[in-house]
Amino acid sequence: MIKTIKAEEFEKDCIVQKTITSTQLTSSVAMIIANIIKRGDDALREYTEKFDGCVLDNYELPRSAMEKALKNVDYDFIRVMERAARNIEDFHRNQVQNGFDIPPKNGIKLGQIVTPINRVGVYVPGGSAPYPSTVLMNVIPAKIAGVNEIIIATPPSRECSANCDEGVCNIDGITCINGVDARVIAAAKIAGAHRVFTVGGAQAIAALAFGTQSIPRVDKITGPGNAYVAEAKRQVFGIVGIDMIAGPSDILVIADASANPEHVAADMLSQCEHGPDSPAILITNSEELAEKVRKELEKQLSELPREEIARKAIEDHGLIIISETIDEAFELSNIIAPEHLEIVLDEPFYYLDKVKNAGSVFMGKFTPEPLADYYAGPNHTLPTSGTCRFSGPLSVEDFTKKTSYTYYTKDALQAASEDVIRFAEEEGFKAHALTISKRLDK
Repeated sequence: MIKTIKAEEFEKDCIVQKTITSTQLTSSVAMIIANIIKRGDDALREYTEKFDGCVLDNYELPRSAMEKALKNVDYDFIRVMERAARNIEDFHRNQVQNGFDIPPKNGIKLGQIVTPINRVGVYVPGGSAPYPSTVLMNVIPAKIAGVNEIIIATPPSRECSANCDEGVCNIDGITCINGVDARVIAAAKIAGAHRVFTVGGAQAIAALAFGTQSIPRVDKITGPGNAYVAEAKRQVFGIVGIDMIAGPSDILVIADASANPEHVAADMLSQCEHGPDSPAILITNSEELAEKVRKELEKQLSELPREEIARKAIEDHGLIIISETIDEAFELSNIIAPEHLEIVLDEPFYYLDKVKNAGSVFMGKFTPEPLADYYAGPNHTLPTSGTCRFSGPLSVEDFTKKTSYTYYTKDALQAASEDVIRFAEEEGFKAHALTISKRLDK
């Protein structure tokens, strides 16, 4: 079951997930990217058949697919997504930056403008579950930023594609539109995406980065994916921008004896069901709570549909740390730098200034992490594997770029000329100095 240690036994390396890519994975992804660059849609068609089991003639969903999705997804869930979208929009509108102009002084004008990225690709995973929340969390900030064209890439369903070429089908209770889960397409409509393409995996990232006959090249790619998607994003970075290289989702809970062990265990398992590599950590100064949480984890695991996945995560990557004090718990948390941090304490805002490294913080005993996964408003695309030491959640700013501007009058240039020329000469760049002196006949 879950491992329990004392704070003094803690070693950082036992928690931090190191992002090490295998040589085989690296070379496989490189070959896929090279093939997409060389052969475009022909290569894309082969990979879609090989990896997704689908033969597609047209990768882009027709515009009518979004309207069909709205009509074929449960009405109540549509309303839920719309309410979540409003919360996400309300939160992210506060992130908008408008640039600045420094008041002119001595013939000098300086400032900065903020402009949206022109075209963005959002990758939405397929697999064992749909991710309409990923659509909302990536598309809405891009829309607020003013991105001209937002493109979604998501893998087609092996089961649905053969039956959905002309519209709607239902396989095992899942409604698909042209081979894509209708909930994902409905979320795209609600969030404001412009186009949806049924492509997945590393080949989708390559197509977005370099363009094919069917898929336009984008300027930035965001969104999560499996190891192949993450490696593809790593390899195309520099050709296009990316949001981050995401590792396994993780959660850290700080709690004392007043916490409800049933709630703490449920919160830890909420991340474990993401995948077998997802760390779930409890730091507490109460040995009694620790023992109760251990028992609750075992009890609740047996009730989960994804028990096998969650159990492996708890057994391989779960940890309970017994600290001497709550202050020590925060010290350890800042070393671990969790993606999700829950402060399950009375008066949680008293402790907020102790948080130095965390992707997103959940305050108090009635704020479980899934609130922000789906609904509350803050973005759920967060730095993982300790990378919140130097980065933060996906935001409107990720979909904009900054440009500075400089204006000098001749008199202002004259006043600065000797300093600039001296700097250029010290660094050995004569032509730099000449741009100044030739304007001033020096």
